Amino acid sequence: MPLPVDLAAAQSAERRIAAYIRRTPAREAPGSGLWLKCENRQITGSFKLRGALNRVLSLSQGEARRGVLAASAGNHGQGVAYAARLRGLSAKIVVPENAVAEKVAAIRELGAEVIQIQGGYPEAEAAGLRIAREEKLTWISPYNDAAVVAGQATVGLELVDELPFDDRRRNWQIYVPASGGGLVCGVGLVVKALAPQVRIIGVQPRACPYLHAHLRGREMATVVETATIADGLSGSVEAGSITLDMLAAVVDDIVLVGEEEIEEAMRWAARVAEEVIEPSAAVALAAARRDGVRGTERVVVLSGGNASAALMARVLAGG
Repeated sequence: MPLPVDLAAAQSAERRIAAYIRRTPAREAPGSGLWLKCENRQITGSFKLRGALNRVLSLSQGEARRGVLAASAGNHGQGVAYAARLRGLSAKIVVPENAVAEKVAAIRELGAEVIQIQGGYPEAEAAGLRIAREEKLTWISPYNDAAVVAGQATVGLELVDELPFDDRRRNWQIYVPASGGGLVCGVGLVVKALAPQVRIIGVQPRACPYLHAHLRGREMATVVETATIADGLSGSVEAGSITLDMLAAVVDDIVLVGEEEIEEAMRWAARVAEEVIEPSAAVALAAARRDGVRGTERVVVLSGGNASAALMARVLAGG
């Protein structure tokens, strides 16, 4: 069965958004054996800009006239707000009550209306879907949208261009943070098409292992979620999401990391790699540092750097 997003869609997205994004570096951290794809240096501080731009720039005139709405823990909202401002559209972003204050302020500064909802991301997403239906706004999912996934897949296109995956003497693994699956499936579909020997490893917090359960044949409804510092990866996945169909085809495994591992990865990134990353990015780094084996080239997608100053100070003081 054909996947809902393919290589051609990713390549089309790359052409569409190239003028509006930053091509981020893939750099080797000194003495670590780790290659870091630095989406924390993206214009809005996160890879989410790519998918949001591709979706918004692809809207029909009718969809654009209605205005756009998204639900977000912060980064997707910034991406949608940025893209909407670029195209001159109105945007509403629904955020959970515990969203990082700096991320919410950034969304407002980009011109979007912010609607704050009691509860976490699942409640924000449910409210967003309801408001979009009632107000006839164009809904932009952070993952259950082919144009969004194609935009995120441009991270994979850059990696294939930047790193020598075609060197068969080297065993490559790419570690990617995962929540709804838009980024890991996007990177996976590109890399499996162009360098199929490369392993794609999604990483989730142990506190919210929804895709981990799905990939192993368990019902996501049986997952009991607990609190995580990686708030951007919390919450289940929308029923029927296109990423659920893609996961087994383009992702080799989903692994889990604990809260202490996430914080230690943030400290390592700051002190050794000199990169500021948020907890949702640190999950992939934590797994790569823990699970790497001799003779394996490990690539980590640092998905974002929008950590609050207070959080960074607390984490850095902790070790």
